[in-house]
Amino acid sequence: MWWLEKRSVRIAALAALVAALAACGFRPLYKDDGDREASAELASVHISTIPDRSGQMLHNLLLDRVNPQGRPGDPRYVLDVKVSDTKASLGIIKDSSSTLAQIAIVANYTLLDLKTKSPLQSGRSRSVVSYNIVQSDFATLASEKDARERGLREIAEDIATKIAIFLSSRKDGKS
Repeated sequence: MWWLEKRSVRIAALAALVAALAACGFRPLYKDDGDREASAELASVHISTIPDRSGQMLHNLLLDRVNPQGRPGDPRYVLDVKVSDTKASLGIIKDSSSTLAQIAIVANYTLLDLKTKSPLQSGRSRSVVSYNIVQSDFATLASEKDARERGLREIAEDIATKIAIFLSSRKDGKS
């Protein structure tokens, strides 16, 4: 009956984990508490146009995360984002050619209240991604494009999460 003992230990551990989470004040970010939920707050954020190709890609990724139902008709907030990236060659071999490159992408963002035009939150999100440089120029370009998209996806997730947490805590009267 050793398997019954393991099962009861697992159940006890699960119950302890649930109790610990309840005691620490944990609550889901997207939980509907009868009032406006975090996704409704996010839906009232207008994302300003971001220049350059990386900016366009980040803008679209943010729209997917912040406004999945479409742009807000009556936005309460505006999100301004500035993106910059740098590319560095790594993995230099004897003939001075590189076999590995790295793209560092930095996005500075500010969430503004539309009524007061005052900044509510600002921050920075950063992602560093690598890609291989191979003999085929097409393969290298495709690899670089994929790396850039991965980095921008990480940044979009990070910004959307930070803003959702901020708006949720603001709604609860914590900020």
